[in-house]
Amino acid sequence: MNGSDHGLSRRAFVRSAVAIGGASALSACLQREEPEDVPQATLAPDELPDRQHAWNEFLATDDHGNVVPPEHHLLLGLEYVGDGPAAVERERERLEGALRTLERAYKRGNEGLAFTIGYGPNYFDRFDTALPDGVDLPAPEALAPIEDPKLDEYDALVHLASDYGHVTLSAEEALKGDLDELNGLEVEGSLAGVFDIAERRTGFIGRGLPADNQAGVSGIPDSEPVPEDAPLFMGFKSGFRKTQASEDRVTIDEGPFAGGTTIHLSKIQLHLHQWYEQDSRDQRVAKMFSPTHAEDGLVEGAGHNLGDSSRVAEVGGSAADDARTEGTVGHAQKTARAREDGSPIILRRDFDSTDDDRAALHFLSLQRSIADFVTTRRAMTGSDLTEGAVNSRTNNGILQYISVRNRANYLVPPRDRRALPAPNPA
Repeated sequence: MNGSDHGLSRRAFVRSAVAIGGASALSACLQREEPEDVPQATLAPDELPDRQHAWNEFLATDDHGNVVPPEHHLLLGLEYVGDGPAAVERERERLEGALRTLERAYKRGNEGLAFTIGYGPNYFDRFDTALPDGVDLPAPEALAPIEDPKLDEYDALVHLASDYGHVTLSAEEALKGDLDELNGLEVEGSLAGVFDIAERRTGFIGRGLPADNQAGVSGIPDSEPVPEDAPLFMGFKSGFRKTQASEDRVTIDEGPFAGGTTIHLSKIQLHLHQWYEQDSRDQRVAKMFSPTHAEDGLVEGAGHNLGDSSRVAEVGGSAADDARTEGTVGHAQKTARAREDGSPIILRRDFDSTDDDRAALHFLSLQRSIADFVTTRRAMTGSDLTEGAVNSRTNNGILQYISVRNRANYLVPPRDRRALPAPNPA
């Protein structure tokens, strides 16, 4: 961070600082934001919900009741470096102390901090016992013939989210053991000696943030076409209340991990030159939502006018019929087929990224079982719709504009089992 950064908007500067990480980035970020505005926790850790992923009641909502996600996100891929069973109690205490420090230092939600820690199949493979039958946590795999992703093997994943970039950076520094005080409170515990941070992934979501951060990014035209009202690089709103599973629906409901959930995490590279420079506005609307949305002019701007639903269910129409007669099928209408009794089965908490100066989406979803994500992804792939003008990529929703680079699965235990859980605790 140096004098050349003075031309950046505040939001772009903060995004850049979060992406860089470390003490110098935190110091620079603190100079651009208002650290005194960040409240400490209003609830003691023991008063918080048992579910780590119980964020929605603490997050802001818009005029339509849609949850407004935190603007800044940080993912930490962790590798276990502890001493194993002989030291597990000491290591659990150290890790739990670090997590409770975060909970005490910041109010949960947009204006403070929301976070989870989850554990991958590699972490559980080191134990002699298996996960209980009620927990679906397979190793990640490619989920479509057109992809060849790297399959992440991290032992754990921490997800930090806040409207303030300096909060995510401060939380990271505290977890590393590099801060003595966090938002005015003494830091207890850390990841040190338990986990090493093997990879950082960063990102953002919210009106204006993609537009502020599109300049000079691979995958986005030099004309900087991302609209100012768009919360994501592809120019449209997502996360409508009626297209999201409830937190209850994605929660494991029985066994020792009841109250937990699973995470599927994909890193998706975006290729938006044709999207913005060759496709028309109507083509983009048809491919993101449905041909009917384009024909009837249902989407204004980024789609905030749609309210609490993408309106795919309301307009009706068959994805198969549109593929056959219109030569195009929409992303939203394909994924809407993966529902249970009319309700979605995954809860998206994804966000855009410019890590390595490449436009990307970190697709993070919560679901009761990884099988629910696989079902949704297969509906999105639309292999059953490929005839005529629709093939495995072209005119098949947004598949032509994305490449899956990484996949990973994690179990997010309830809060009382989040520190180095055994696979089948008593």
